[in-house]
This record gives sequence, structure tokens and C-alpha cells, in this order.
Amino acid sequence: MLSLYWSTFAQLISVPFEHIQLIWGIVPLYFALLLNELTSSKANFRTALQTGFSFVWAAAQWLYPYFRSRGANGPQIEFNAMLPVNLFVTFLVLVLGTIALISGIRRKFPKYGAFLGHTRFSNYFMITIFPIQTHYMLWNWDRLVSILLFAVPVWALLHFGLMPLRK
Repeated sequence: MLSLYWSTFAQLISVPFEHIQLIWGIVPLYFALLLNELTSSKANFRTALQTGFSFVWAAAQWLYPYFRSRGANGPQIEFNAMLPVNLFVTFLVLVLGTIALISGIRRKFPKYGAFLGHTRFSNYFMITIFPIQTHYMLWNWDRLVSILLFAVPVWALLHFGLMPLRK
């Protein structure tokens, strides 16, 4: 059973690198993940800026296919059962990213919004859902479980592996 989730997780990580057009969107998220892991775990405005940029970047990459021209007919949106889920996730990430970015620039968190400065590991989720949100894979329970199942081991690996480089 674990091998199914491992292969699903490996697919989630590898699919963006199998398509040239996705590399432009995914590589900055990997750099942001490493940068965030090398910074302080305390909530501050610098981490809010990093998180805000990553979230807005990911949401822009996920919205791009809806506006990309596909010939003389212009953009095409494929309506299916998962479109509302994709759009909900995209707009949630866009709103949170915009709030984090504005909070970092203004150096003031909104009421109950200080969590936006604590989101060091958020890029992991942006990276793992990237192929799903860009429509190269579909949402399903196996993918969601594998994302959640490997979150703690990946966090531990990054946290303890990068500890010597962190202040």
C-alpha cells in the first residue's frame, strides 16, 4: 500500500519536469522552499513577503492555462467536475498570497493574520499540487493522501538536513 503512495508522490514531483512549459513555474517554488527553510521559523515580515510571492507566483501559473490562447478560437476552458476544486484552490492561494505580500510590504499583519509569517513549509504543498493545478494530473484521493503522508518526512528531512546552514 505504501508503494502506491510512494509512486504517486514520485509522479507528483516528476511530472512538472517532464513538460518544458511547467519548469518555468515549478523551479522558483523549489528555490523559495529552500530559501524559506534557511530563514528563521519566527513569524516576520520577510517570511510573509517570501510566502506571499510564492503563493501569488503559483496561483498565476495555475491561472495561466485559462487565459493562454489556443489558436484562433482564443482561450478555452474545459468544464468538468474538478474545475470548481481547481479554481477554489487557486483563488484561495491567490488571496492568501496577496494578503501575505501586502502584510510584508506594509509591515503589519491583519487581525488573526500573523500565521502568514509562519508558513515556511507552504511551498511543499505548492510544489506537490502544482501538476494537479496545472491540469497535467487530476485531483484524486490517492494523490491527496500521498501529499499529506509525505509532508512530515519531507519536512523532517528539510528541517534537520538544512539545520547546519540555518542560524
